Amino acid sequence: VKIRSVLTCEAKRGLCRMCYGRNLATMQMVDLGEAVGIIAAQSIGEPGTQLTLRTFHVGGTAARIAEQTARKTKKAGVIEFGDRLVTVVNPDGQKVVTSYEGELIIKASADKHAAIEARLQVPLGAYLMVEDGQAVKKEDTVFTWDPYSNPIIADVEGSIRFVDLVEDESLSEELDELTGLRQRVVIEDREKKLHPHIEIWQNKGGKEKRVRDFILPVGAVITIDDGEEIKAGTILAKISREAYKTRDITGGLPRVAELFEARRPKDPATISEVDGFVRFGEIKRGKREVFVRPAIIDRGVWQVDEAQAEQVYEVPSGKHLRVHEGDRVRAGDRISEGPVNPHDILRIKGPRAVQEYLLNEVQEVYRLQGVKINDKHIGVIVKQMLQKVRIADSGDTELLEGEHVDRSEFRDVNEDAKKKKITPATAEPLLLGITKASLTTQSFVSAASFQETTRVLTDAAIRGSRDDLLGLKENIIIGHLIPAGTGMYRYQEVDVESDALPEPEPLPEPLEPNFDALLPSFEPSAFTMPDE
Repeated sequence: VKIRSVLTCEAKRGLCRMCYGRNLATMQMVDLGEAVGIIAAQSIGEPGTQLTLRTFHVGGTAARIAEQTARKTKKAGVIEFGDRLVTVVNPDGQKVVTSYEGELIIKASADKHAAIEARLQVPLGAYLMVEDGQAVKKEDTVFTWDPYSNPIIADVEGSIRFVDLVEDESLSEELDELTGLRQRVVIEDREKKLHPHIEIWQNKGGKEKRVRDFILPVGAVITIDDGEEIKAGTILAKISREAYKTRDITGGLPRVAELFEARRPKDPATISEVDGFVRFGEIKRGKREVFVRPAIIDRGVWQVDEAQAEQVYEVPSGKHLRVHEGDRVRAGDRISEGPVNPHDILRIKGPRAVQEYLLNEVQEVYRLQGVKINDKHIGVIVKQMLQKVRIADSGDTELLEGEHVDRSEFRDVNEDAKKKKITPATAEPLLLGITKASLTTQSFVSAASFQETTRVLTDAAIRGSRDDLLGLKENIIIGHLIPAGTGMYRYQEVDVESDALPEPEPLPEPLEPNFDALLPSFEPSAFTMPDE
């Protein structure tokens, strides 16, 4: 099924009716000339009054809703495990999830080509209540999890060895105020020489071999002892979700502004650029090397791609990693904790993925306050943020390498190049914040009325720019009829045929006023002047 969307509309200016669809006020097909951009801005701005006051509550204890601990199905169907859902059976016989990006797919039936009813993201450490291929009813519990901590789980059995866990240097005993029990917590080593981790060793044919290595972030609570023999599925340590929630907890308007301005976060997450398998390297100059060996995925089967070189990422050693040795990651997955940089998503996964990310993140802020906004309004604005491209190779066209041009202009130049049978230009998409996008608009009158007036007008003068007055703002400034609604250019040439109107009836002749009949008759001789 192909669906049209404002995000994929290729109209040169504005949006086409088919991609926009219904006018949500009348529930009829949108009229030609409707100012959908202004409607979008008002739809997003109006509920903003409900967001402002709540900004500092998000993530605070006051506004925290009791977190769910179980996930239930909304529809009946058949369970299918996603290709990256990795599980082990723990000593209690429960199926524990050891992967970060696993998902459960609920299909309408057991048929291979059946429609997908839902995709459920399964958090690390969740206990699965279902099997692959199992039929489930509506409201069945599929998995449970601890919403307050993320566990580090052993996926193999063996003997535990603590490395770089030194009492009072990288390890401290603290009293848990809630339970009254003492617990061992990983602390930051002042000299940054110790890198705490837990190793699992196995005895194979009389030889000791290290099979797993788990890095312990600062704040991890260790739940096992050095030298202990463990089974697969045993919890080695727990990390409080608060401890590594370095994710920005700005909510409300500041978060919406941050997204629409496409700001780069201060301490972003490291993102994998390829699909592949994770391997840990050494720690150099306080940074841990994480290698991703590229993989080919064929029908859900992962195989190492020998033709491609290994990708290496350097992650600060204090940062919490979201991956373990041997994990499978997809391009765009986070390797370390932290906020996602939208520019990274654009570079790695392309324009569609970044549009989806921005749309979902903005909706998340409003959803938290119980505000419903239709996706198309946010889509209209996100589309404007991706209007420009940067020329990577000019080919035989007149465009310059590194130049920022409009997507429609780039498309026209390349179509022209194909007709002339010359090499077309190539470009990479650009993500601009709404402020920057407004300043780089084709109309210099509109840009000058917004910000940096002197610079915009100087630039326009140097370039010898011409403003065709196609938008609303520039026409209001000049004092013209705005090109929206009945003021659209397509309606301006309409001539109303005069013979189409019925002839007006002639008005009756006006009556001549008879003043003599109104005034009383009098004789002038009746009036005599007094003697002087």
